[in-house]
Amino acid sequence: LTDVTGVQTCALPIFGGGTGTSTVLEGLKKHRDLDLRVIVGMMDDGGSNAVVRDEFGLLPLSDLRKSIIALSEENDGDILRSLFTYRFSQGNGLKGHTMGNLLMIAMTEITGSEIEAIEMFKYLFNVRGNILPVTLDKVKLVAEYSNGKRVVGEHLIDEPGSDIVIKKFYLKGKARAYEGAVESILDSEYIVIGPGDLYTTTLANIVVDGIPQALQKSKAELIFIPNLMSKIGQTRGMTIRSMVESVEGYIGRHFDYVLLNNGRIPQSAYDRYISDGEHLFKDDIQNDKRRHIVRADVVANSILKKDKGDELVRSLVRHDPEKLSKQLYSIFRKGWRSTLHSLLSLYR
Repeated sequence: LTDVTGVQTCALPIFGGGTGTSTVLEGLKKHRDLDLRVIVGMMDDGGSNAVVRDEFGLLPLSDLRKSIIALSEENDGDILRSLFTYRFSQGNGLKGHTMGNLLMIAMTEITGSEIEAIEMFKYLFNVRGNILPVTLDKVKLVAEYSNGKRVVGEHLIDEPGSDIVIKKFYLKGKARAYEGAVESILDSEYIVIGPGDLYTTTLANIVVDGIPQALQKSKAELIFIPNLMSKIGQTRGMTIRSMVESVEGYIGRHFDYVLLNNGRIPQSAYDRYISDGEHLFKDDIQNDKRRHIVRADVVANSILKKDKGDELVRSLVRHDPEKLSKQLYSIFRKGWRSTLHSLLSLYR
């Protein structure tokens, strides 16, 4: 695609909304020729989001907040950005909440809807791109395990307490995909799925009615970025191939690209993962007619530090925004060159 300025643009929805998705956005937003849209999961019910859902009757706000910050323009000494990300570490009723969530609650009540609140914060933070909820319906995630246990709620699935295998994953209640999210999928050129927890972040979006249908219908090329390490109750015992095939099964089509990390995980973080029973994923997937496998060092060299007052379990390591951006942009450029070559061949 080419815009009125003659700059080639790439319509690019990114699935997720968590910290992994924010990492992708932070790297790609520096490329002005990309039309970035993030499709955000709306099923988070842990921590501050539990209060947002139960006391205010609103959709969860944390992943929307993270996406706003990830796509916002950074300025030196940006006090508004610091205020929006501030998390209270004490205070009865305030501990664990971020100022951004509280401001978004207030903006939702002022404007009358979460969608209008998103638009206002996009304006305030000079966001370049679009932020789309995957659904506006209030539903919960459901996991059925190999031992017959059934768990309802994102937070409980995310922190199971024991190593059990999910056999079936779906929503409690009906949820229709938000129209804007479907339109974004259908008119895109590339779609990035991941990184993020396999079930509670990645598949949480894909099990919404209308999303797999749109992904099957879309002519966009699908790119999957798996997490760096396994996670109890979700991906322990999995390999790269089993993870890829699991997501493909829920979507109903194959990925065109799989972007894998072959860089070294910081040793101290790796040791902590291993002591907790986690593991690297066995790389048992190869290039074939269906999928292109890209291997590169895309891991951050530093360990993530938790905010004061954050009581939820978080991953220690993350993908590096710049490294991810470089590899993804290389995939886009190859596609553009291929398209240009095909178009030129028509005139020869």
